[in-house]
Amino acid sequence: MKLNTLKPAKGSVRNKKRIGRGQGSGRGGTSTRGHKGAKSRSGYSRKLGFEGGQMPLQRRVPKFGFRNPNRVEYKAINLSALEELVGKTKAKAIDVELIISNGLAGKKDLIKILGNGELKAKVDVTAHAFSASATKAIEAAGGKVTQL
Repeated sequence: MKLNTLKPAKGSVRNKKRIGRGQGSGRGGTSTRGHKGAKSRSGYSRKLGFEGGQMPLQRRVPKFGFRNPNRVEYKAINLSALEELVGKTKAKAIDVELIISNGLAGKKDLIKILGNGELKAKVDVTAHAFSASATKAIEAAGGKVTQL
């Protein structure tokens, strides 16, 4: 240990200069806030998106379209993914819990089975929704469709 390597313990020394403590501190008077204006006043906080009085970007940009608050979003799962799942788990029935546990959907997702791909295995499928082509393909393979 050498004297030139000594340092105070971490957190024991304040790095921040104290402002507003008189002219002798070098940070008295206006307390580093400048003269007049909103920023110099106490209690000032700039609104989110404020651009100094210029029209903010979120108000300048044109808006269009409509977002339906009652829209029901489904997590789409194709027959090809079900075929892989059957090959991996050797399951005779595929339900929502099996799909979620294998990471194909989240636990809050509504699941819709789509007809893209080929299903060769005879399997009973339970989900929230099915496309017409998926229903046809599952029943053609000898399986059963159950809608929740």
